[in-house]
Amino acid sequence: GTSMGDIIRVGMAEYKICKIPDKITTIGLGSCVGVVLYDEKTQIAGLLHAMLPDYYAIKNNTNRQKFVNSGLTDMIEDLNKAGADVNSLKAKMAGGARMFKFNYMNETSNIGEKNVKSTKEMLQAMGIPLVGEDTGLNYGRTVLFDPATYELQIMCVGKEMKRI
Repeated sequence: GTSMGDIIRVGMAEYKICKIPDKITTIGLGSCVGVVLYDEKTQIAGLLHAMLPDYYAIKNNTNRQKFVNSGLTDMIEDLNKAGADVNSLKAKMAGGARMFKFNYMNETSNIGEKNVKSTKEMLQAMGIPLVGEDTGLNYGRTVLFDPATYELQIMCVGKEMKRI
């Protein structure tokens, strides 16, 4: 790309690794979570767009990137391969909204909360500090992370842009 860098797009149920001067984005985080892991020294980051909390709860999974726990595990491995110092990773996250407010009978209405909880448990287990989050409530989010500034921008329709 140009000296300005490119914007790497992460689809639903996948993660990608990003190095400066590139930035990394994912759109349409509803109950899904967008989890960024980054290393300030090497300015390498990864962004996971996970849909469900637990890889092990569902049999015959083909896509490990769809789940918080397996996705984060694999992303850390790839960050390591890309040259990041995995012992000094920090995390930021957004998403985990409750998108179906009136659907009380349906377990999935709470999936956003479970994704957030699973992410926090996983980060804690791996000793990675969560230094910023914008989660919950009932609206979708689009995020953009810049590994040069460690800033996660959060865009929501009809709302001010947030930076964490």
